[in-house]
Amino acid sequence: MLTAPCVHSMWRLGGIGLISASCPPRSNRTPSTFRLRWHQKAGPKRLLNFEALGRDTAEGLSLCLAYSSSFSFHCKGIISADMKLTDYICSIPILILLLAACCKVEAQAPQPNGGGLRTGVLPRTWQISGPQCAANPQFQIHEYNQDLYIFRESGCSNYEKPFLYLLFGKEKALLLDTGAGKTDVARIVKNQINEWLSRNNRESITLIVAHTHAHRDHISGDEQLKALPHTTLVEPKTSAVQAFFGFRNWPSEVVTYDLGGRVLDVIPIPGHEASSIAVYDRQTGILFTGDTLYPGRLYVEDAPAFALSTQRLVDFTQGKVVTHLLGNHIEQTRTPYLDYPIRTVYQPDEHELELGRAHLLELNDALREMNGKIVRMAFRDFTIWPE
Repeated sequence: MLTAPCVHSMWRLGGIGLISASCPPRSNRTPSTFRLRWHQKAGPKRLLNFEALGRDTAEGLSLCLAYSSSFSFHCKGIISADMKLTDYICSIPILILLLAACCKVEAQAPQPNGGGLRTGVLPRTWQISGPQCAANPQFQIHEYNQDLYIFRESGCSNYEKPFLYLLFGKEKALLLDTGAGKTDVARIVKNQINEWLSRNNRESITLIVAHTHAHRDHISGDEQLKALPHTTLVEPKTSAVQAFFGFRNWPSEVVTYDLGGRVLDVIPIPGHEASSIAVYDRQTGILFTGDTLYPGRLYVEDAPAFALSTQRLVDFTQGKVVTHLLGNHIEQTRTPYLDYPIRTVYQPDEHELELGRAHLLELNDALREMNGKIVRMAFRDFTIWPE
C-alpha cells in the first residue's frame, strides 16, 4: 500500500483536466512539484496537448515533454515511463500510480518507528478553568518529556488561557511567551527550572525568554521574568527579534538557534502580528505556531502577509517529520465547526491542543482560494477570522 505523504490530485472541467503532484525530498533538498494539463478532443479517451506548468529538480522528479506528442518521466532512477499521446490511449490512473510510487521513494519517514525523534506525551484533556475558580491553580504544568514543559494559564487568571512552552538544551533553555494575566509566572517558571537543574546535577542554565508574537496576552509576564538571574529577554518587537536571532532577510529567511544539542528553526510568520514567529524543534518534530494556527479563531491583521507566512510554513515543513503543531490557545469545542464564544472561561468540552500538518495544508489551500480577499470561514477545527 502506498501511504507516503505526497499530494496528487486530478480535476476535470469539460474537456480540460489537470493533474497536480507534490513529492517531498530526501533530507532538506528542494521538493519536486509539477502539474500537467491536458485538453481532450471529441473522442472519449484521446488526450492531446500536455503542458508542463510547474518545475522539476534533479533530485526529485524529472518530467520531459516533447511538444504535444509524447512525454517521459523518471523518478530517482527507479521508475520510468514513456507514453505516446498522439495516436494512443493514455490511461490517467497509470499516471497517478506512477506519481504515487515516486512519492513513496520520497517518504518523510521510511518506517513507522517514531521518525527518529524524541517522543513525549500530551494530555488527553487539560484542566478545566472554573466553574469554581478558587480551586484552580494559576497554571497547569505538563511534562511532555524531561526537557520540554507546557504551561497552560488558567482561565480564572485570564480568559485567553494561553499556553507557554519551556524547552531545555544542554547550554540554554528557551521560554516561549510569558502569559496573559496577573500571575506569579516567574516563580512558577523558576521552580520548574530548579527542578530540571536538580535532576541534571546542574547549578544554573541560561534562560532565553522570547515570544511567538507581541500581543498582550503573551507578554504580560515580561517584567517578572527578565528579573530572573541568568536570563535574557528578547523584546517583543520585530527589530529586536531580527537582531537577537540574526535575521538578515526578514521575513523570507529561516534561521537556526542552538540551545546546546538542540537546534531550533525560527520561521518568520507575520500576518497575525508583525513580529510573529514559528519555532520548529528538530528534537521532537514539534512546530510551535503561536496564534497563526491553533484550534480556534485565527485572527488576521495583515491578509497578504498572513497568506505568505502560511505558505512559508508549508514550504518549510515539506519533507520534514512534523509530530504536532502546537499553538497558543484552545477556543474550539470537540464538536466540529463549533467554538466557544469570546471571553469564555469554563470550557468543559474543549478541543485537544495539538493539530497536524494536514491542518496547515487545509489553511493554506483556503487562503490561496481566497486570493487575497480573506473572509471569515469556519473549518472543522479552526476558523479564519479577518480583523
